[in-house]
Amino acid sequence: MTYDQTVIFSLFGAVFLLLLWGRFRYDLVALTALIAGVILGVVPKDIAFSGFGHPATIIVAFVLVVTAGLVRSGAVYLITQKFVDTTRSLPSHIAFMGVIGGVLSAFMNNVAALALLLPVDVQTAQKAKRAVGLSLMPLSFATILGGMATLVGTPPNIIISSFREQALGEPFSMFDFAPVGGSVALVGIAFVALIGWKFIPVRSKDTADAKPENQYIAELTIPKESKLIGERLSALNEVAESCDVALLGIIREGKRLYGSAQNRRLEAQDAIVLEALPNALDEFRTSLALDFSDEKREALLTAEGDGLSLSEAVVTENSRVNGKSVETVGLAWRKGAILMGVSRNGKRITERLRKLTLFPGDILLLLSQKDRAEDVLNWLKVLSLADTGAKLTANSKTTLAIILFAAAILSSAIGLIYLPIALGLLIVLYVLTGILDITTLYDHIEWPVIVLLGSMIPLGLALENSGGTALLADLLLRLTQGQETWVVLTVLMIVTMTLSDVLNNTATTIVAAPVSLHLGEQLNVSPDPFLMAVAISASAAFLTPIGHKKNTIILGPGGYKFSDYWRTGLPLEILIVAVSIPLLLIFWPL
Repeated sequence: MTYDQTVIFSLFGAVFLLLLWGRFRYDLVALTALIAGVILGVVPKDIAFSGFGHPATIIVAFVLVVTAGLVRSGAVYLITQKFVDTTRSLPSHIAFMGVIGGVLSAFMNNVAALALLLPVDVQTAQKAKRAVGLSLMPLSFATILGGMATLVGTPPNIIISSFREQALGEPFSMFDFAPVGGSVALVGIAFVALIGWKFIPVRSKDTADAKPENQYIAELTIPKESKLIGERLSALNEVAESCDVALLGIIREGKRLYGSAQNRRLEAQDAIVLEALPNALDEFRTSLALDFSDEKREALLTAEGDGLSLSEAVVTENSRVNGKSVETVGLAWRKGAILMGVSRNGKRITERLRKLTLFPGDILLLLSQKDRAEDVLNWLKVLSLADTGAKLTANSKTTLAIILFAAAILSSAIGLIYLPIALGLLIVLYVLTGILDITTLYDHIEWPVIVLLGSMIPLGLALENSGGTALLADLLLRLTQGQETWVVLTVLMIVTMTLSDVLNNTATTIVAAPVSLHLGEQLNVSPDPFLMAVAISASAAFLTPIGHKKNTIILGPGGYKFSDYWRTGLPLEILIVAVSIPLLLIFWPL
């Protein structure tokens, strides 16, 4: 290998290892690799930041803003709120929600589609008295599948289209992905609705007729004039048992006293650590006249406002507290709110709650003034597990938002307006008509995703210019030497799927797309089926909770373990490959 090839492969190897490790955020990893590439001379400085102006990056950013407009106008809520029906059987419910999620994901950011439908699914499960885990994973999978059907449904499709434009002079159009991607989505949704949900474990504590609530690790504080001062912690066991609360220990002056805490005598401002459901937690607090938090935070909480409100919410990759603690972001003094409890999917929590580093999938129990609860959730950028209707604007502009959106998509689909321009114009019209507020316009963009794309695209160009993608294509051809073209397609899909299951699908696509182009060239056939194969397989991340951010979001609310995903995900991925290969050869002939 040449110097450039050695360096660029080393950089990509480091990126993949760091993304797999997960210690550092993916945007920082990608940007660091880009800077290293420039310093080492493998990425020309004049194209170092060209990725930030790349059409794929612009489209992804614009789609996120357009999605916010559709949500704020009430257009999506108008659809989703009509589908809470506890009389449907579980397969019917999964199929119904899956189709809705799939359709929404085809035309808006698929993470936002899940965010809208997740509280609907949780509410339905609660009313039907069944475990939410049985339907939440199928819903997540359905929204991933739906994104395969259109150009704007998922970032891999946008990236693939841009690579085709660079290589062949013309991008894929809006609905070029539909014949294969849409068919795969329908088959996949049918699978999870009829068969796939049966592979999801139902644990003894989460039976089909149990209410799907989350056990929280929480803290309550002994007030200064409490009658409990001087009593042993063990004296509270009877009340705790009657309230269905498990006492875990005491925190005193920042130190955890767990194992020997039962015999400790309580002091003022001790924090009692316990595990309980939200209602049980409040019953225990009321019974013993305990405070929500220490004196300072209690004063901030009760200083003003009409009553208090408990909210349950999920941390996502874009949350303000992702990788941080509520103390670091200043939740108490900025918003007058308190983190009452954390549910981390059965994992033991040994830190003070306000100092606890939070991660995607954690479920938070937040206490705030009733009239500021929505503001707190929005500020934290967490995903509420309650009804999302209160977060939506009045639906007086719903029809206008839908008409403008349909006009933009149609004008792009028929080739009248270039897609980035159509989406940009749509955003301008949303602002001018008051559908979107210009002061918060940029808040809707997932900047880590933009930095990832902007950094990885120049690295991908450097890999191609150095001959690295040709080397990878040659390796795949040697592995499939003498085999039919459909075998090469199958191997390409399997390799891409495997990478996407453990890495960011955007990074996977940027590496696999040029390889697919080279495969087409070296086999002297059309590159289109290879590009489409990468688009589908890069989105098909179903084996782990880290392969796609939506799988991470449902980890806590669904009560899943890491190993639960492959039970449904593996047969689904096999089915996707089996369905995709003949469809690719039919709709995109060699």
